Amino acid sequence: MPRTPGRHPTPSETVGRREGGVGRGDAPWDSDAVELRDIDHPLVSHKLGLLRDARTPSPLFRQLVDELVTLLAYEATREVRVEPREIQTPVAVARGVQLARPRPLVVPILRAGLGMLAGMTRLIPTAEVGFVGMARDEQTLQPVTYAERLPHDLSGRQCYVLDPMLATGGSLGGTVQFLVDRGADHITCICLLAAPEGIARFRALIDGLGVPCTLVVAAVDDHLNEHGYIIPGLGDAGDRLFGLAE
Repeated sequence: MPRTPGRHPTPSETVGRREGGVGRGDAPWDSDAVELRDIDHPLVSHKLGLLRDARTPSPLFRQLVDELVTLLAYEATREVRVEPREIQTPVAVARGVQLARPRPLVVPILRAGLGMLAGMTRLIPTAEVGFVGMARDEQTLQPVTYAERLPHDLSGRQCYVLDPMLATGGSLGGTVQFLVDRGADHITCICLLAAPEGIARFRALIDGLGVPCTLVVAAVDDHLNEHGYIIPGLGDAGDRLFGLAE
């Protein structure tokens, strides 16, 4: 779609535009069930570059994640549901909107997703928060659920899942499956980085659920290595956020 003067590009127009990115027409993850939003913004790219730097200490790393998630959340909440309301200003009555009920549900995947929570709730402080503990078995690379704290009925709830790294796609796909099983039908996932292999597997998992999903990322990297790590990536996000937990 050609750009017109004064019009900002839509998220779908920005996919793969970044140098070194993968063009949407060439992507193996194209799917009606998954809308990929690869956010093209100078501040996103700048902060992501600092996150990648191995010399960035944990305190600064946490601050950058917090700031970057707020930028991504702005795009991720583009379809958040609102309802009309009247507002009494100092001089007249104005028509406005407010977030509709039931309130949005933010679901960080433990533990690394906790580092993204503050940046998300800063934008929507009235959102409720649930948790899913889902770890990757380093031998099989399959997700294992070890904890959850979610409403039993998610019907009518908009859910926002936070997971820094979409590598193999198992943890994120398993969490979305968890939400769909409880009635969620509007799910947006926010990740800092994604690998093409992870996006492809995530798409395959979502296609089978019959629920559309939006995936918002700061960048799509090149590939996974033999250990299931994103390349070039930024290392283990959980360890860089919180240190080693052994």
